[in-house]
Amino acid sequence: MKVGVIGGGIGGLGAAYELVHQGHQVALYERAPFLGGLASTFEVGGGRLERFYHHLFLSDKTIIGLLQELGLGDRLIWEDSKVGFYYQGRIYPFSTPMDLLRFTPVSLIDRVRMGLVTVYLQRVKHWQRFEYTPAAAFMRKWVGRRNYEVVWGPLLHGKFTKYKEEIGMPWLWSKFATRVSSRDRSFKEKLGYIKGSWGILIDALEQRITDGGGKVHTGVSVTRVLTEDSRVRGLAVQWPDGRQTEEPFDAVIATVPSFALPRLVDLPSDYLAKVQGVEYEGAIAAIWVLKQSLSPIYWLNISDPDIPFLLVLEQTNLVPPSEYGGKHVIYTANYVTREDKRWGMDDEALIADYIPHLQKINPAFDPSWVEQTYVHKEPAAQPIMKVGYAQRMPPVKTPVEGLWLASMSQVYPEDRGTNYSLRLGLQVARQALAEAKERGLA
Repeated sequence: MKVGVIGGGIGGLGAAYELVHQGHQVALYERAPFLGGLASTFEVGGGRLERFYHHLFLSDKTIIGLLQELGLGDRLIWEDSKVGFYYQGRIYPFSTPMDLLRFTPVSLIDRVRMGLVTVYLQRVKHWQRFEYTPAAAFMRKWVGRRNYEVVWGPLLHGKFTKYKEEIGMPWLWSKFATRVSSRDRSFKEKLGYIKGSWGILIDALEQRITDGGGKVHTGVSVTRVLTEDSRVRGLAVQWPDGRQTEEPFDAVIATVPSFALPRLVDLPSDYLAKVQGVEYEGAIAAIWVLKQSLSPIYWLNISDPDIPFLLVLEQTNLVPPSEYGGKHVIYTANYVTREDKRWGMDDEALIADYIPHLQKINPAFDPSWVEQTYVHKEPAAQPIMKVGYAQRMPPVKTPVEGLWLASMSQVYPEDRGTNYSLRLGLQVARQALAEAKERGLA
């Protein structure tokens, strides 16, 4: 079979790798001048850093298995997680059950109540029971008003802004399930990273694809999925030099955001409604290269409506500063709707707006600590998984014969994790091949 893959993120690379591995012809097209999507990297202090923060959980079996398959298992590093919660000018550790018991912004009874709900959710095996339950309503009812006001309300608002009351409980359940499955035998949560950055994995996948006879094109736009009699016949491609060509394919796997698919191909009304019905938020990540550490916390959740970011992630509390020339690296990140004013702000204005808030987190922080900053924006970073989402999620097999969709909006109840995008890419590639075999095409 000859298969075209649209998109060079982790999902697209995984699909192309699987197809080549099974002996098929593949061409992958990525519009950006680099591969990796949200996991793509750039140079900082002599090392490579992701444009948007990334780490691994022990439960990320797909990506861990792939790293081992590629001979990169020795690149995996695991550290105890260092999670914190910022509330009313103070940082509280928030990694262990004992940390919860010491969380004084809420009463002891509230702390026990939150702990019991946490244990309950971690033991639920089937998320489907929550399909029509709003996460906000569930947490208000079971953890109580004070816990919701201090912890869960601010976190849901920071993550989903205007959508916070509509998010389904399966999404929040998946977060509890992921965290408990990433604890070791001593009940400590472990977080992982690829020594040398996610770029090591991206490079290895590209190399395996090309070694297997596949082609990987960057800086190239797919302008149309070509069809005939409601089946795929190829792709219309625009090249960097302005050329436009038609490339024949037996099947196409699109790893674009759901809403982008109708721009490439005509779809029947029922499927069109599903892909257009998935809403997304964008993400803005500001990266700070500092002379000093901001805090001892790796993942710091923010519960302060006046601070314009959801979290502060100090990369060099997971990875040694030596990876970046001895510098300390942090991300300040937030999710925003398309109406948010920050989309129109230039990088310098955004950084200036954020600096006073870093001083709230560490009063000793001084702007002279900042050696370099970078701002990355992605308009389709977070699908909005509302109540009843399972019924609205578009199937991976489209009504156009030979056309498949593998988008982060289809990893429900999980979301936007690299592991899940990879898993979906591999699964869709296998489904496409299995169907082709049934029809005698592969």
